Amino acid sequence: MAELKQELADILIERKKDRRHLISLLQQVQLKFGYISKEAMLAIADFLEIPESTVYGIATFYNLFRFKPLGKHPVKVCMGTACHLAGGRQVLEAMARELDIQVGGITTDQEFSLDRVACIGCCALAPVVVINDSVYPRMTPPKVEEVLVIIKPASGDKPENK
Repeated sequence: MAELKQELADILIERKKDRRHLISLLQQVQLKFGYISKEAMLAIADFLEIPESTVYGIATFYNLFRFKPLGKHPVKVCMGTACHLAGGRQVLEAMARELDIQVGGITTDQEFSLDRVACIGCCALAPVVVINDSVYPRMTPPKVEEVLVIIKPASGDKPENK
């Protein structure tokens, strides 16, 4: 916990030692680490001198907070109205099958994480998937494998032993 507090030092600064800053602190922790760990929530509770249950309650109330790290290649499948109607659910299921993880999960090699999002803002291109910062429009279940094949070799390359 001391190591984490050291890493959080630039976030948990004295001028923010007020429970009004709880959401802002959670956002900053997630921005820095990619997710909010149990240890980070405990450190924030200790810093603000509020019950751990309060921090947990606020963090779990808002769906913008993650409690697991993102993969090296975060995959977001849009499930907004247009994407949902255009087959987004089937694309999401195909992505989960292909990556062998559930929504909200991360692959064992930490390469991919899978999330569903409310709207990406590309409704005319529905259904849409975003991997890293690349948008993949008009996705279908068969296209899922094609897209992942492009990304997987680059992430799976290992230097040869000579």
